[in-house]
Amino acid sequence: MEERLKVLVIDDEEGFCELFESLLRKEGFEVHTTTDPQEGLELVREGEIDIVFLDLRMPDVDGLTLLKSIKQHDENIVVIMVSAYGTIETAVEAMKYGAYDFITKPFQRNELLRLTYKAAEKRRLLLEMSRLKQEMQERYGFENIIGKSKPMQELFDLIKKAAETPYTVLIQGESGTGKELVARAIHYNSPRRDKKLVCVNVATLQESLLESQLFGHVKGAFTGAYKDQPGFFQIADGGTLFLDEIAEMSPRIQAKLLRAIQEREIVPLGSTTPIKVDVRIIAATNKDLRQAVVEGSFREDLYYRLSVINIRIPPLRERKEDIPLLAMHFLKKYACEAKKDIKGFTPMAMELLMNYDWPGNVRELENVIQAAIFIESGEYITTKSLNYDGRFSSLPQHVISSQEGLLPYSEAKKRFEREYILRALEECGGNISLVARKTGIIRTNLYKKFKKLNIDPKEIPRQKKKTKH
Repeated sequence: MEERLKVLVIDDEEGFCELFESLLRKEGFEVHTTTDPQEGLELVREGEIDIVFLDLRMPDVDGLTLLKSIKQHDENIVVIMVSAYGTIETAVEAMKYGAYDFITKPFQRNELLRLTYKAAEKRRLLLEMSRLKQEMQERYGFENIIGKSKPMQELFDLIKKAAETPYTVLIQGESGTGKELVARAIHYNSPRRDKKLVCVNVATLQESLLESQLFGHVKGAFTGAYKDQPGFFQIADGGTLFLDEIAEMSPRIQAKLLRAIQEREIVPLGSTTPIKVDVRIIAATNKDLRQAVVEGSFREDLYYRLSVINIRIPPLRERKEDIPLLAMHFLKKYACEAKKDIKGFTPMAMELLMNYDWPGNVRELENVIQAAIFIESGEYITTKSLNYDGRFSSLPQHVISSQEGLLPYSEAKKRFEREYILRALEECGGNISLVARKTGIIRTNLYKKFKKLNIDPKEIPRQKKKTKH
């Protein structure tokens, strides 16, 4: 059932207040009335008022002054000015300060109802826009770029600084690191957040199509151009244009992009008339753009124009301490979607995630966990559900070596023992007696190994006993 909108009537004539209340309550609105302007302002501040009918002339208080106070409190409240002395000048002035419309006394019942329903539709639209705006800011806020490692904290600081400036940004990072997510965070936390963010993947468009898409075209510019078509620069005017895979852009389009950035204007295909645009550029690439400049495939002057602020996103292998955070984030997200009650990961499963190098970065981690949730039938993600496609099959290599080279025998032995016992605990569902039987290690020795290898058997998910029917 749709929630009733709240209407407030502020008018110094009590008879008009009663008339408003009688008419609007019959239409299903929740109506509050007052002849005291100060009380009316307090009602606005205390309650969630949707629509206000406000008398323009009241003793001691100017209606326009009260209008300003109401709009300062909540710009989304729809205010309709009411007066027996309506003039074009006063109506224009009221609109300038944020009034939605103007009605003069005496008015017809149908006129009042028509205006009220229009105001109600406007209020619902404003609330929906506000909700979507908040949702976008939450979805692409800094808190959605997950990580507590030092490289990620440094990245957050750089994103915040970038969001506060009007400069072009170049985001560099391997595939799957979240370059578009960073671009969205910059836009939705910048002064341009209320304008459009237009995202373009350069690599997916042919050169001729990309030129038309970016800069627009006029009627007759080419076969099939039956009308003028604005480009992404015009669509993003006042906002942000995100150009992903910028290294794939041809030299000719690079030249046009450079001119657009330098002159802040574009020339549509088939036209000779420049069009001024106010667009912030954020570009991204998974390639070494400096090397592309050296090789001659990317313009040096464009590179420097784009990289006023240069942001490098670290690959997941350089911030492995973030893996548990990311893993739990994706688990909660996809377990909820799949309507499965999965609580977490077995210790062995988490070690598997921690010891993998993630060539596909965060995107690969997300896909692996999404698939594991689909496969897993228990309460915890196990190594079996993670490794259903065999991608972790070569992982035991880390037991005998590290980034520093071959491990000492004692350390390699300790790592092997730890993984062996964790795997046994996982396979036996945390049943220590069963582990002892299957491994041939007596219980007392098992407990000694738990202590020596820093294993807490209480953390191992217990298998649920099957009930007999």
